[in-house]
Amino acid sequence: MSEIYRFLPGSVPLLLSVPHCGTKIPDHLAARMTPAALALADTDWHVDKLYDFASDLGAHLLMANFSRYVVDLNRDPEGKALYPGSENTGIVPLDTFERLPLYRPREEPDPQEVHRRIGLYWKPYHERIQHELERIKERFGLVLLFDAHSIRSRVPRFFQGKLPDFNLGTAGGASMEAGLAERLFAICREAAGYTSVLNGRFTGGYITRQYGRPADGVQAVQLELSQITYMDESPPFRLRAERAAAVRPTLERLLSALIAWAGSRAVPASP
Repeated sequence: MSEIYRFLPGSVPLLLSVPHCGTKIPDHLAARMTPAALALADTDWHVDKLYDFASDLGAHLLMANFSRYVVDLNRDPEGKALYPGSENTGIVPLDTFERLPLYRPREEPDPQEVHRRIGLYWKPYHERIQHELERIKERFGLVLLFDAHSIRSRVPRFFQGKLPDFNLGTAGGASMEAGLAERLFAICREAAGYTSVLNGRFTGGYITRQYGRPADGVQAVQLELSQITYMDESPPFRLRAERAAAVRPTLERLLSALIAWAGSRAVPASP
């Protein structure tokens, strides 16, 4: 499934998922899409590059290749709203975060096409998550899932004003033990010059909620990072090396804290 995602194996009980970094759109879909869609404005730009240090820490990396406009890997396959009562985008979105249409008139996908896309793009990614979580847990007795995201600092459709820089989500406490979540939050709060929140507007998407089961040895957290911390938020969405270099040490501390926590609790690995 190398066309659907990229996977890099690691050596510690941490799986890093990056479901919204993909930019590929198949030609037959692109032909039906609007210029707004092809601009890919809602991509989690450069997040895979931002976490390029994770392999050196021993983390396993799973990174999407296709755009969230093809299928959103962090949404419920049955179409359940991620945030009931608030603005949401679907598993196969029809508009951008700015409410611009993704498809030309009468070119929107029908339910059958949505079902096909889920099978072709969504299912393989989630099968790999499940496979790796089970495999890692079998080896170490536990596993940590870090779902890495980013978003523009201002998106009026979803929240008022400016978003905090670090937005940690643990499904309101359901996907990760409170003590571990607070340890991560403390790292974010200690980052000079940045703002942070735990279980604020973004409490974790489908991936965090689906797989985080602390009682079963699976701890999961989502980080929604404000894009202003590492890139230009307008086209061409350029990565700003100096900003990335400033924020990356906090990201490293977050992953290192997870690995250290796991190391103190994991069973000895089989030779």
